[in-house]
Amino acid sequence: MRFSEKQITTLNWWLSPEYKDFDAIICDGAVRSGKTMAMTLGFMLWANTAFTDSAFAICGKTVTSLRRNVITPHMTMLREYGFICEEKVSRNYIDVTFGGRKNRFYLFGGKDEGAAALIQGVTLSGVFLDEAALMPRSFVEQALARCSVKGSKMWFNCNPDNPAHWFYNEWIKKTAEKNALYLHFTMDDNPSLDEKVRERYERLYSGVFYDRFVLGKWTASEGIIYPMFSPEKHVYNGEFDCEKYVVSCDYGTVNPTSFGLWGFYSGTWYRIKEYYYASKREGISRTDEEHYKALENLIGDRKVDKIIVDPSAASFIECIKRHGKYRTVKANNDVVTGIRNVSTALKDNRIKFHESCHDIIREFSLYRWNDRAGEDVPIKENDHAMDDMRYFVSEMLWNSGDGFFAVSVAR
Repeated sequence: MRFSEKQITTLNWWLSPEYKDFDAIICDGAVRSGKTMAMTLGFMLWANTAFTDSAFAICGKTVTSLRRNVITPHMTMLREYGFICEEKVSRNYIDVTFGGRKNRFYLFGGKDEGAAALIQGVTLSGVFLDEAALMPRSFVEQALARCSVKGSKMWFNCNPDNPAHWFYNEWIKKTAEKNALYLHFTMDDNPSLDEKVRERYERLYSGVFYDRFVLGKWTASEGIIYPMFSPEKHVYNGEFDCEKYVVSCDYGTVNPTSFGLWGFYSGTWYRIKEYYYASKREGISRTDEEHYKALENLIGDRKVDKIIVDPSAASFIECIKRHGKYRTVKANNDVVTGIRNVSTALKDNRIKFHESCHDIIREFSLYRWNDRAGEDVPIKENDHAMDDMRYFVSEMLWNSGDGFFAVSVAR
């Protein structure tokens, strides 16, 4: 395997006379830049050279994502380099033997503030935090506090986020104060990346996501969220028989309610019709039953596979279930990931909108980032059709198993 200069530094910084006295290493930058592979191998080499019969932690946003993005894809590589890896899946640890030394590596997920309690009490000789920018500060700091063994070191890996992010300000901007080595990766630092794959990633993203995932910049989100939307490219007229249908719902009482009827035809999903009811605009609220009647009218005599519903709309979900006519699923409400997925779908021309869907077309021009928030959040206005579209894309294009978004995972 061929390594770039930065990958080699990541692998052996702990041996280098120039860097060995650092307490930590931070690798950030573009997706597919080779930083995760180099950091995984480097962490294992260091741990099993410097210690024996010791405990370490490898942390991701969730244990599932950690196994998918770090453990499983790199296990074969480690074995090829002579590591003996014995994973105890049910107990979330891996015993690793190398050069006659054996150590235990615990797997932790740091998805929310409550996760800090999971890692309390354990004594560690080192920690590897993958996707550090996606973890709450409380979890990261608790993990670092566990590294109390003499000679312990901390390894951080992440893709860029908002420049107001705590990790950027507390670690990347304070590397000297933290006694940390900082390496910034670009796609040029991954010699195994095929040029066609690189070009595909460059096509996938636009706006703030292009700046972060392709250029590797800590860039603030600002302006219109979907600048790639084009009426000429994404709006259609006419009718055709679709292979299957689903409905996506964003439900509101004071705020507007938005339903989208989507049909799949020849590899593309089309928003055929929509229902958009704003009680403030109309001057009167509607009940769950009235919205359900509108849902039936939207669907007509079509057979829909599922109704994808705003997960907070408990009463409306119950109303649909009570009628026993349609199957419901709760939508994934991860906003930023959903926006990234919609951006990819628009860029790849996988979703289109009938010219009669006036409200979603209107919202495309108004849906903007809140540049005063200091984090990635949209302004909570003109976002209801945007939300039902995001629910749809996350369910039907991300979870569909067709592999479409496999290439957009931010590694």
